[in-house]
Amino acid sequence: MAVAVSTLPSQQLAALNEAYRKAVARKRLRFALAAVVFAAVLGAAGVGAEVNLRTLFTYFGNFVSYFDRIFTLDDGQRVWTNFPEWFWGWKKWLKLLGETLLISYVGTSVGMVFAFGLNFLAAENTSPAPWLRFVVRRLLEFARTVPAIVFALIFVIAFGLGPIPGVLAIAVHSSGALGKLFSEVVENADMKPVEGIRSTGASWLSCMRFAVLPQVIAGFVSYTLLRFEMNVREASVMGFVGAGGIGQELVVAIRKFYYSDVSAILLTIILTVFLIDIGTGWLRARLFGAEART
Repeated sequence: MAVAVSTLPSQQLAALNEAYRKAVARKRLRFALAAVVFAAVLGAAGVGAEVNLRTLFTYFGNFVSYFDRIFTLDDGQRVWTNFPEWFWGWKKWLKLLGETLLISYVGTSVGMVFAFGLNFLAAENTSPAPWLRFVVRRLLEFARTVPAIVFALIFVIAFGLGPIPGVLAIAVHSSGALGKLFSEVVENADMKPVEGIRSTGASWLSCMRFAVLPQVIAGFVSYTLLRFEMNVREASVMGFVGAGGIGQELVVAIRKFYYSDVSAILLTIILTVFLIDIGTGWLRARLFGAEART
């Protein structure tokens, strides 16, 4: 069966081609102008931040040579040629790493509890009053805006060296971060079940419990597991200010120029984070199905 293909008149086709070329030219011009503006703003920001490219390229070799040193043992051999010598302190490091994991776990759990209690008050579609939503949102913003390591430094001054400042710092920061994420999940919930339960005379708390919570609990757990993975890294860094964990041993190795110890401790932390990422992904898949991995 033959199919006829209609052809536009040459004048109309030329007009369409001209309009297409103009549209493409305008789009390219906008892109070029946006690129120029971006480059100008980036350059101005670099000048304001005193970013010196000459210094960067001049001393870049020191950065590369440091990695060469941390992968070299005291006898001049590469670290992977003598694993017992490289990981000579693995028992002590694993103990400190366990302390880091516990700091992260307890801090994340406490932060999750506070975030769970506050997010319904911060969400626009579930907050009982506008003034209460405003106050809770500002509180959560303060908790997540201040870096966790700053909280850790403050708590170290208040409570002394050890794991407690790390737990408190992670708990405060996690409550703000998770509270924001939880409230966004709640704001995307379907409010029709809430209206149905409210029509029976149920209280606000009952509406949250039976209409909203079943819809958002999967998101809450998924974000909490993700936050735990992030807090393991946070807890490792907090040791730099004396908040316990393997970070304290890492900063000692850096300050005393124990180069091979630095690489061994870093590798231990990296492998731990990898395992936690794989484990939390598997757990999310088991709890909520394969789509939870994305």
